[in-house]
Amino acid sequence: MIIVEVVPAALAGERLDRVVALLADVSRSVATAVIDAGGVSVDGTPAASGKIRLEEGQQVAVDPAAIPSVGPPSGDPHVEFGVVYEDDQVIVVDKPAGLVVHPGAGNPDGTLVNGLLARYPELATVGEPDRPGIVHRLDAGSSGLLVVARTQDAADDLIAQFAGHHATRVYIALVWGHPQAAHGVIDAPIGRSKRDPLRMAVVADGRRARTEYRVLERFDRPAELALLECRLETGRTHQIRVHLGSIHHPLVGDPTYGQRRPRLGLDRPFLHAAELSFDHPATGERLTFTSDLPADLAERRATLHVVADDRPGS
Repeated sequence: MIIVEVVPAALAGERLDRVVALLADVSRSVATAVIDAGGVSVDGTPAASGKIRLEEGQQVAVDPAAIPSVGPPSGDPHVEFGVVYEDDQVIVVDKPAGLVVHPGAGNPDGTLVNGLLARYPELATVGEPDRPGIVHRLDAGSSGLLVVARTQDAADDLIAQFAGHHATRVYIALVWGHPQAAHGVIDAPIGRSKRDPLRMAVVADGRRARTEYRVLERFDRPAELALLECRLETGRTHQIRVHLGSIHHPLVGDPTYGQRRPRLGLDRPFLHAAELSFDHPATGERLTFTSDLPADLAERRATLHVVADDRPGS
């Protein structure tokens, strides 16, 4: 099916190759190859170059058939990650920050999937070919727990559990400021930002998204900060980062949604998937796994001064 998009104001003045990369979810180099192969037209005319600048209201059409085919991911034993549990149905991974979960635009290899295939080659036949065994998301910059399906039956069951909100995830996040309410729910739809389609945002026509948060600790030095426990009722792209930013408490260390706040020495968002619960696909037993803060986040947490009223017994 041809991908057709009218250029919004946010992309006016952008190069065609960047817009094609966004629409087709491919790298800029692949977008250039698609254009060179005659797979892109602007206002009905085949595009000769990806360097042309687009105007608002122009119509861009991309033929997916012109996208170079990429073979299925292969195993890579050099990819490092922790395994906290495994049996013949599931694998529970403790993913380090910086590791992309599956191949995609700009990340053709070196992902968690490549590492998983090296250890568990049977995953190649489970789920989608480009993301075998993967049943839920975890941002590349986030660390923590992720369950992987080892059989197709397990994948189907786990996907249903996440869709029905029966599988649960708990994240630990450090944010700027002190939320007024100690406990709250952010219920706001998430979709592509109208100002920058490369980012997500709270938008009226977005997909339903709900994040529950609870304040664990408040700090007053080196700045007003708060440690939160966040529970996802839905699993949208960048959900926690977008939702917390929308209430003016962005994550510390977030280069994209941090609202230009200082990074406090972190090179990634302070966000860790600390707890994961689901029913075992074969036995029905409720399983719960936990993961401690990794060293970079634990070291930053140790430098913060707790507000006096939050100290035990105060």
